[in-house]
Amino acid sequence: MTRKLCLACLLGAVSFLFSSAQNRSNSSRQQNQAQAGDKPRPDSPSVQQQPPEQDNPPEEDETVKPKIYPFDPLESERNVKVGDYYMHKAEFRGAASRYEDATKYNPNSAEAFLKLGEAEQKLRNKDKAKAAFARVVQLAPDSKYAREAKKRLGTL
Repeated sequence: MTRKLCLACLLGAVSFLFSSAQNRSNSSRQQNQAQAGDKPRPDSPSVQQQPPEQDNPPEEDETVKPKIYPFDPLESERNVKVGDYYMHKAEFRGAASRYEDATKYNPNSAEAFLKLGEAEQKLRNKDKAKAAFARVVQLAPDSKYAREAKKRLGTL
């Protein structure tokens, strides 16, 4: 009884290994054909099993959709802190990207706009820096951020 059971298990394992090896060889054959530029034969089982690819219009493609930035002051503050880290490391592109994200999460953050302007100024993007500094003055005209922004606008 145990020998019959063991033989049945052994036969089941062998058939499983054989089928998985066959699947792997089919997929490697498809990869080799794709790398070589050969088209798979239409009568091959791999072509018949795959559904036809449909091109989605850009409106329905998930990768094309714009990122949604809900109002989130905490996320804005987190992006400002990460931007500060990048500024400290003199990685101004990364800092500007984080400050820009911070302004999208909180469009009323004068601090984020001031720091965005500073990063853009370091990158020598005068127009973007001026726009950011002007936004600081517009958001908080009597704040310390506005005084700094006015000073920076005078140097541009």
